[in-house]
Amino acid sequence: MVTGNLNRRQTLGLIGAAAATAILPIAGKARAAAKELRIGWQKNGVLALAKSQGALERRFADRGIKVTWAEFTSGPPLLEALGAGALDFGPTGDVPPLFAQAARGNLLYVGTYRGSSQGSAILVHKDSPIQSIADLKGKKLAFKRGSSAHNVTVKVLRKGGLSPSDVTQLDLAPPDAAAAFKNGSIDAWSIWDPYTAIAEADPQTRVLTTAEGIVDSWSYFLGNGDFAAENGDLIVEVIDELKKVGGTAQSNFDETVKAIASITGVPENVTRVVLSRRGADLGAVSTVPDAAVQYQQALADEFYDLKIIPRKLDISDIVWRPKAS
Repeated sequence: MVTGNLNRRQTLGLIGAAAATAILPIAGKARAAAKELRIGWQKNGVLALAKSQGALERRFADRGIKVTWAEFTSGPPLLEALGAGALDFGPTGDVPPLFAQAARGNLLYVGTYRGSSQGSAILVHKDSPIQSIADLKGKKLAFKRGSSAHNVTVKVLRKGGLSPSDVTQLDLAPPDAAAAFKNGSIDAWSIWDPYTAIAEADPQTRVLTTAEGIVDSWSYFLGNGDFAAENGDLIVEVIDELKKVGGTAQSNFDETVKAIASITGVPENVTRVVLSRRGADLGAVSTVPDAAVQYQQALADEFYDLKIIPRKLDISDIVWRPKAS
């Protein structure tokens, strides 16, 4: 049963595994005709379901391809490992790849998946005088720099006629932000699901605005550049399998709620909220459509203009396309 309290123990439980970079194998040259698929994952979404079901292991068993997994707490360290050649494939939100590309990491966008923009939100205290986005001016607003919440923050502030410089920005990871929000040392918090859903269960928390209608919910699968170039057929199969896993999950919703709650440690009733949001679809997995490239390019241009990333990016430079059959 959910108590409604968003405490440090809950948030630490959500991202409890330390970044796995330190235990990853030493990066070497990419391997043609791969016999191992090294996947970075986080405790959410269709990839976590596929791992729990052994779906990819079954798909590649008859070809002797071993699937190994390394857990990460967030996108930036996962992409650092991916770009360095210590991983072959992994998921992330929209902002981390911009920083990785700006740092000239050796990686490619190879797929997309969709969530719900309702799951990203700016939270304030129930009795806060902040009633509109414009009221955030001069307030302490916490978010994790380089995360999808960074993008939500920029675009929400812009909708309210503000810029990031109009607020006191605090770069806090979710457990630290949750603690700061709980004790009142910050005025507002930009965060994503399932943290948003947990917070919504707390009667002392109010949602100032969600990202719905403000930010499209694009997330990405990325591959190591050398691996993708040499093992394109394998990537096509990974995307296909994840789409199948996600489609089956949507068709067996109650079982999926239980499965994801078991993986994440988030209570089932909160998990149900996350998976029931408008636009949420675990089966919405594909290779990279033009709309996703255009979205990401606009985001890169905006972050460059705001001097958040250090150089202009051409997203199409690192988009992988499967060979025509």
